[in-house]
Amino acid sequence: MGIVTALYRYPVKSMLGESVIAVAVTEGGLSGDRAYAVLDGTGAVGSVKHPRKWGVLLRCRSRMDDSGVVRVVLPDGTDLPVEDPDLGVRMSKLLGRQVSVSAVVPEHSRLERAVPEYEGGVPEAARESASVDTTGESITSGNVAPGTFFDFGKVHLVTTASLDRMRTVYPAGDFDARRFRPNLVVNTHGGPGFPEDAWLGSRLRVGEALFRVVVPTPRCVIPTLGHDELPPDPGIMRAVARDHRIPVFDLGRLSCLGVYLDVLEAGTVRVGDSITLQEAS
Repeated sequence: MGIVTALYRYPVKSMLGESVIAVAVTEGGLSGDRAYAVLDGTGAVGSVKHPRKWGVLLRCRSRMDDSGVVRVVLPDGTDLPVEDPDLGVRMSKLLGRQVSVSAVVPEHSRLERAVPEYEGGVPEAARESASVDTTGESITSGNVAPGTFFDFGKVHLVTTASLDRMRTVYPAGDFDARRFRPNLVVNTHGGPGFPEDAWLGSRLRVGEALFRVVVPTPRCVIPTLGHDELPPDPGIMRAVARDHRIPVFDLGRLSCLGVYLDVLEAGTVRVGDSITLQEAS
């Protein structure tokens, strides 16, 4: 049915992550993924879904070294272990306010999202209840997944077929998978775009791990931002909104690309592993 062509994890939420050849998958997702986040004194979890407030995080990179220690490389090249107290000092200076880097999810955490102008970027009910914060941005506010720094799903999958489809819709756009911050990129060997839409509720065997396909992935502003050498491009999400707005739970028709997965069986996943779809029983 297809193969894994790339694996990514993001040890610190909303920072650039790392490409890996193999990774252990646990019930909590990819080992080391979103293990830490940047927090401020208001209870906000640092997320570039609110780029005016947290956009600098995408200029930082997080990775796990050979000993399993998470390290952060700052925009000036400074490389620090995530538990180094100096990292919080430097991140506070970068962001212009007091922040910390933590593996502990606050009991009353809050995740802020900028409201895009195009339809389908947020549920209409959320758009109507949005407020303007001190940055001048219209935002909505919600929670991270309980006990984690994930927005919702534990594992995020994107297919090359969907990216190829979007290239035909918006040829000027660079639909590099990294814009969409997936954990798994899967080549489904051609076929129509968005094959993952038909997988909802099914089981997906990937290498040693078994997943359940839960829901399409609603997209926010993040794919439009600059990622590493990829420049900003606001047309990316406008194109997705035109071409692929589909129902998500009871939230209405949202702009989606990719799917969220839950982990049913732990195991190692490697680049080159085959994927097999098992219909929902």
